Amino acid sequence: MRKLVYFVATTIDGYIAAPDGSWDFFGAQDVAIQFMATRYPETVPTQARAPMGIDAPNRNFDTVVMGRNTYEPALKAGITSPYAHLQQIVFSRSMTSPDPAVRVVADDPRTVVDKLKQEPGMDIWLAGGGNLAGRLLPAVDELVIKLNPVVAGSGIRLAETGFDPHQFALLETTQLTSGVMVLRYSAS
Repeated sequence: MRKLVYFVATTIDGYIAAPDGSWDFFGAQDVAIQFMATRYPETVPTQARAPMGIDAPNRNFDTVVMGRNTYEPALKAGITSPYAHLQQIVFSRSMTSPDPAVRVVADDPRTVVDKLKQEPGMDIWLAGGGNLAGRLLPAVDELVIKLNPVVAGSGIRLAETGFDPHQFALLETTQLTSGVMVLRYSAS
């Protein structure tokens, strides 16, 4: 069965973005991007793959799911299909798809993801955001957290949910020279 993997960058205090949705406060990400290009090449947006010399096939994921707020920065930059090398699913009740390669879904995310997990294929990447991650947390099989050495104080949380503890077991840690720690967990 396919796994749902929440692969995301966060601050020490658990924020994936600023209150306005931006993430430039994480600072220079060259080392983290190189790690992603090598270990998780499919998480690098399509338009950045050729300039970075990434021609590797997908290693981990063949599908990406994301919320509207995660998808919108690409749209604002004129990119309607940010991960053309993956099946792209955006959850939104208010938008229609601007690109035939992007499936916009208004259905319950948990129902959609549970169905995807039953289909053949590689794992499913949950790219964000915090609201969608909060709704899908019970279905997350693995977390890959790029823990940045930053304290933000407020913003969009890793998973926007009420008090609802979910246990995870640490599988692997990778220390990057930039100070970023990549932590991989499995659901307990």
